[in-house]
Amino acid sequence: MTMTTNPPAVVDSDEFIVRRTITIAAAPDKVWAAISEPEHLSRWFPQVAAFDTVAAGSVGSFTFEGYGTFPVKVEEFDAPHAIAYRWGGPDDDPALPLDPNHSTVFRFTLEAIDGGTQLTVVESGFNFGEDPAANLEDHRGGWDSELDELVAYLEGA
Repeated sequence: MTMTTNPPAVVDSDEFIVRRTITIAAAPDKVWAAISEPEHLSRWFPQVAAFDTVAAGSVGSFTFEGYGTFPVKVEEFDAPHAIAYRWGGPDDDPALPLDPNHSTVFRFTLEAIDGGTQLTVVESGFNFGEDPAANLEDHRGGWDSELDELVAYLEGA
C-alpha cells in the first residue's frame, strides 16, 4: 500500500517489468536532481549513492541498510528527461562489469505537468533467477515505498 495518493506500482509478468507513474508537486529540475545526483538520491533511495560522476557509462554503487551494496551503471543519461540505471545484486563483484543477463535496469522519465512533474519508473530484466515472479513482486513493493519517500522528500512531508 502506498502512503501517497499516487497509484501503486504494477507488474507485467509476461514482459518481466515493474512500472509506476506518480505525480510530484515539484518542478522537473528538482525531480531531476533527486533522481540523478548522489547527494539527493541518498536522501530518499539508498542510504549511500556513490558515483564519481553521473553520466552515461558511469559506474558506482547503491548501499541499502540490511541489504548490502549493489553495483550500478548509468545506462542512459538524457538530462533532464530520462535516466536509466542497471544494477546487480549485493554479491556481484563491483570490479567486474554487470552481467546484462543477471541484472535489471530501472529507467526514470520525467514530464512537466501543471503543478509539478509526472515521473515514471520502469524496471525490466527480471527473467532470470530461481523465482522471477517473487523478484518482480519484491521490486513492485520496493518502488511503492521508495517513490513515496521521493514524494515526501520533494514535497517536504
